[in-house]
Amino acid sequence: MRKYVYILIGGAIGAVLRVVIKGINLFNYSGNIPINTLIINISGAFILMFFLTVAFEVAGFDANIRLGISTGFLGAFTTFSTLCKETVVLIFNGYYFSAFLYILLSFVLGLATAYAGYILAKKYIVKITK
Repeated sequence: MRKYVYILIGGAIGAVLRVVIKGINLFNYSGNIPINTLIINISGAFILMFFLTVAFEVAGFDANIRLGISTGFLGAFTTFSTLCKETVVLIFNGYYFSAFLYILLSFVLGLATAYAGYILAKKYIVKITK
């Protein structure tokens, strides 16, 4: 039961943070690509890999806290369904290239930042365990 409370709390915080970030006009951007969702998803990919790598390799991380942060917070913060919905809206509005670019950037940058999170976490672990 305790793990569900951690997931609930993490999810509430992640969802609210996502809504706040989506409401900000970052960089005064006015293009077709939903830049806020892109930033949310790629930063979430980085944070998830960094956190999970550290959490699984450094002793003392409670399983409930891991679930609260990974499944709860980051699961609610990042949003694959919104990425899909925004891509469909771009296509329906005739912005085919923007839709293609949005999908490409989302996956390529998401994978790149996830990998970077993993590498940086490994370096961090080496540093703190010396």
